[in-house]
Amino acid sequence: MRAPEITELSVKDTHRLIPAKYLDEDDSVLCRIAEDQKHLEDIFALDHATNDRLAGENNLLPGIGLDELVTNIPGFRIINASFCHAHPQGSRFNGPDRGAWYASVESDTALAEVMFHREQQYLEIDWSEPDEVVYDDCLANFDTAFHDIRNSEEFKECLNPDSYVASQSLAAVLLGTGSAGVVYPSVRLRGGTCLVCFRPALVNNVRKGTRRTIKWDGKRLFA
Repeated sequence: MRAPEITELSVKDTHRLIPAKYLDEDDSVLCRIAEDQKHLEDIFALDHATNDRLAGENNLLPGIGLDELVTNIPGFRIINASFCHAHPQGSRFNGPDRGAWYASVESDTALAEVMFHREQQYLEIDWSEPDEVVYDDCLANFDTAFHDIRNSEEFKECLNPDSYVASQSLAAVLLGTGSAGVVYPSVRLRGGTCLVCFRPALVNNVRKGTRRTIKWDGKRLFA
C-alpha cells in the first residue's frame, strides 16, 4: 500500500469533545460511595485493576508501551486515556488494541462527529427516554508532519461512512512506519477537517475549552 502524501501541519486549538465527567477535577465518585477508609482502599484497588489507562502506565497493554505515554504535562492523564481506552472494535484509524487522539479543526465538526456516534449508541440500545450528556471541549495544538488524504481519490474508501476496514488497514501500515497521524476530511460534516494523532507526545498544550450539552429526546439529538 502506497503511503499518502505528507503535509506539515501547524494548527492551534483543535477540538475534541470529551464527557465532562472524565475531566472533572473533583474527588473521585468512589470517594462518595465508600463507607469507610478500608472500603475506599478496596474499591480503588478494584478500579485500578480494571482501568486500561493505569494498565498502560504500568506497561501492561499489548498495543502501547510505557515508553510512549506521557507524564507531568498538562492533561497527561486524558492524553494517555485516549490511547489506552480503545473501542473494542477500534475506530476509524485505530484497531482495538491501541487508541488514538482524534480531533477536529473546527468546533462544529467536533460536535457533528460526537453527535453522530452518540446517536448511534442510543439507537443501538433502543433508548427512548430523555437523556443529556455534558461534554468539555478539550483543546490541543499540533505542529508536525501528518499523512494527508484530504485530496486523494486513492484513499476515498478510508472515508467510508459505514466501514472502518480500509482506514484501519491504512492506519496499521502507517503506525508501523512511524507516522505521526492522518489529517482527513470529516465524514460527518461536509467541509470539516479532522485529524488523528498516533503519538501521545505530539498532543500539545491540552486544556479545557467551552462546555457543551447534548440532549436526547428519545428520537433525536440536539445541541
